[in-house]
Order: sequence, then structure tokens, then C-alpha cells
Amino acid sequence: MLKPHKKIIWLRISLGILFLWFGGLKFLPNLSPAEDIVGQTFLALSFGYIKPNVSIPFIAVWECCIAIGFFTGRYLRWVMVLFYLHLLGTFFPLFIFPHETWKIAPFVPTLLGQYIIKNIVLLAAGLVIGNAEQPKN
Repeated sequence: MLKPHKKIIWLRISLGILFLWFGGLKFLPNLSPAEDIVGQTFLALSFGYIKPNVSIPFIAVWECCIAIGFFTGRYLRWVMVLFYLHLLGTFFPLFIFPHETWKIAPFVPTLLGQYIIKNIVLLAAGLVIGNAEQPKN
């Protein structure tokens, strides 16, 4: 049986792989399934000021930084802040683009909506990591 802290390391590595993979895809044009929604979301939230050619590489770097933090376990408090802010941002399309994320809101999501809603599981994993990795006084 693995010790509790060893299990958390595997959870961190798993999230690191996921964030590196999905973040890395955003560096390569037209490969990420989230590319369009990321660009549209930043464009909408910035009232047209932040264009996709800026927002997509920005999010790619952000996700890769989170991945590196999960892999190394260093500066985990800051990594968790980046992680939670990132996940908060991923839920915005459910509200600002309901025609693209819901067939019948709030019970029947589109494939894009499902892609976003699965982030609830990532959030739960992050809460476990954040709670387990906090320094004990």
C-alpha cells in the first residue's frame, strides 16, 4: 500500500501530464480542440482587446507552468493559485456562450460543454493536492 503522500505525488504527476499535453497543443496552431473557445472567451471578456493570437499562447504558457509546478512540487502554493484561476476561467464559456455549450441548459451539454464540465474532476483533484501539500504548523 502506498503512503498517503505518495498517492498525492501520482495525482500531481497525472495533472502535470494533462496540463503539459493540453498546454503544448496550444502552441501548435489548429491542433487544440480548445483553441477556438479560448480565443473567443478572451475576446469576449476583454471586450475585444485581447486577440486569440495573444490569448492562446498566453494560456499555453500558463498551462505549461502549472504542469512544471505539478511535476516538481516546488512553489506549489503559487501553482495552486494559477491552477484555480485557470479552472475558474474554463467555466466562463458555459455562461457567455450558452448556444455553443448547451443543447438544453443546464442538463444537456454539447461536446464542448462536456469538455468544460469535466474540469470539475480536475478541480476536485486540485483541492486534494492543495489540502494534502499544505505545510503543517
